Amino acid sequence: MSNFIVAVDGPAGSGKSTISKLVAEKYKLTYLDTGAMYRMVAFYSLEKGVDLDNPAEVELMLKNIKIDIEGDKFILNGIDVSHEIRTPRVTSIVSKTASIKAIREKLVELQREIGRGKRVILDGRDIGTVVFPNAHLKVFLVASPEERAKRRLKEYGERGIESDYQSVLKSIEERDHIDSTREESPLKKAEDAIEVDTSFLSIEEVSDKISALVRERI
Repeated sequence: MSNFIVAVDGPAGSGKSTISKLVAEKYKLTYLDTGAMYRMVAFYSLEKGVDLDNPAEVELMLKNIKIDIEGDKFILNGIDVSHEIRTPRVTSIVSKTASIKAIREKLVELQREIGRGKRVILDGRDIGTVVFPNAHLKVFLVASPEERAKRRLKEYGERGIESDYQSVLKSIEERDHIDSTREESPLKKAEDAIEVDTSFLSIEEVSDKISALVRERI
C-alpha cells in the first residue's frame, strides 16, 4: 500500500511522540511530529516578540517562517531549534499558538502536503478529526494528568531543564483545558478512533498494542 496514514491523537504527555516514533521505525513509516511544528511557530513568536492577538502580526510571521524537518531535527529558517522548542516557556504558549485559525490552516496544509501519497504516522490533537479524517488507522492515547506530569518532568530532567512537579501538573491541566475548549480544531476523540489508556502501561506495551493495530491494516 503506497498511501497509508496512521493518526495518533491525545493530550500532552500521553506518549504520542514516543510511540509514533517506535511504530514508524518498525513499519518503515514517515513520522511527522505535528506538535513540534506548532512549537516552532510558538518559539519564533517569542523570539520576535510577535503579538499573537494581533492578526496582522500573525500573518506577517507566517510569511517569514520556513519549517523543515530533517530526521529528528527541527529546522526553523535554517536553524536547528530542536532543543529550544522543548523548553517550558515554549510549552506555556504552544496551546495558545495552536488555537489561532491562521496558524492552524497554514500548518494543516503543510501536514497534508507532507503526508500525501506516503506511508505516514502523525501525532497531534486533530489528526484524525481534521487533518486526515480518512486515515487508515486512528488511535487516541490518554493518561491521567498526574502520570503525564511525571513523564514531562522526567523529560525536562533528561534535557537539563529545571522544573517542579506542581508547576508541570498545572501546565498540563491548563493545556488540556485550552486544547479541548478552543474554537479551532479542539482536542477530541474521532468517532472511529481506538482509545488506549497508557497510564499504567510501559512504552513497550503501548507500542505492541499500536503495532498490532497497524499490522491488521497495513
